[in-house]
Amino acid sequence: MRPASLTPFILLSLGFAASASAATLSVGPGKTYATPCRAIAVAKAGDLIEIAGNVTYSGDVCTIYASNLTIRGVNGRPRIDAAGKNAQGKGTWVVAGNDVVVENVEMYGAKVPDQNGAALRLEGTNFTLRSAFLHDNENGILTGVNLNSKVLIEYSEFGHNGYGTGYTHNLYIGNIGSLTFRYNYSHDAHVGHNLKSRARLNMIAYNRFSSLNAGETGTTAAGKPSYEIDLPNAGTSYVIGNVIQQPAANENPTLLAYGEEGASNPGHDLYVVNNTFLNDNSSSGTFVLVGSSVTSKALLQNNIFGGTGALTTQVGAIEKTNYRALAPGFVSRAAWDLRPTANPLVIGAASVPGYAPSGVGLKPGAEYRHRASGVSRPQVGTLDIGAYESAL
Repeated sequence: MRPASLTPFILLSLGFAASASAATLSVGPGKTYATPCRAIAVAKAGDLIEIAGNVTYSGDVCTIYASNLTIRGVNGRPRIDAAGKNAQGKGTWVVAGNDVVVENVEMYGAKVPDQNGAALRLEGTNFTLRSAFLHDNENGILTGVNLNSKVLIEYSEFGHNGYGTGYTHNLYIGNIGSLTFRYNYSHDAHVGHNLKSRARLNMIAYNRFSSLNAGETGTTAAGKPSYEIDLPNAGTSYVIGNVIQQPAANENPTLLAYGEEGASNPGHDLYVVNNTFLNDNSSSGTFVLVGSSVTSKALLQNNIFGGTGALTTQVGAIEKTNYRALAPGFVSRAAWDLRPTANPLVIGAASVPGYAPSGVGLKPGAEYRHRASGVSRPQVGTLDIGAYESAL
């Protein structure tokens, strides 16, 4: 189920242009085009490519030059296996066109000689990914620098991406205009970060960042991530309504890092509101690391901080109605039912989030639902602390 709206938040308008002569190109066994890249090669601006699902397309790598193109899996999710091949030495699909939308695909196996390959390498302006599963690539998504570009990623899963050097990640968003990342499940990065973004504006809402324990297997193998969220150059950033878990086995004990490589983006305002942080490293940890060059005070409000660790490295950060405990009470931590149990310090104990100076509402309007989805956040009376309202 998906929430009806995201009214408290900025919704990026990517403004896709319609074409009167747009065509639908069908891909799959017995279709006009045998593979996605054959259709991509002839597609024109505004076309729709429909890829038959539950089919594996091996070695289907190419560059997408057409703009205003939608590529969509239908009747199941198609599997795009790079199978040792790459486009331009960069990855599986290199997106050179503008305003491209990719929906309902599974992509894996992206590897290139410089160990920085990506399932989706974004080089155009504006891009949307929806309802996809990107796993076991050197990078899930990698973008270049484009301050005019807006990237929207929603209802998608990223797992076990990364070459293993710490320089490749589940997602690596470069210095672009804005990133909206919502209702996603990013987990088990292989040494790198579950999300890294250098965007000037980041809206990170209603996601789950987590990892399996060593030896466990889920939709991917277990990873050993560094940061769960890394915003190394600061930027105006809203981190609202997320589940952010750091496993016991990790490459870096920080959960959320902000501006630690130098706050070179214009905005230095960080809003961390109504998240549930869980640190399973019993010996060390930092929940919110803020770099020394960040000039504004971070707002940490209505969050649950569970486990060991320093709340933040920033002296003077604004801390309002947060709840800290080594083992907060949840309906079922083992089953990831993180609705709080009876606790007057959590239930009905939140303060009103209000608005950022930009006019963006900080009150959560939805909750993450597994896997890679969301629902509207129920509320009776005063808001609860954390990413979920109580069932009581």
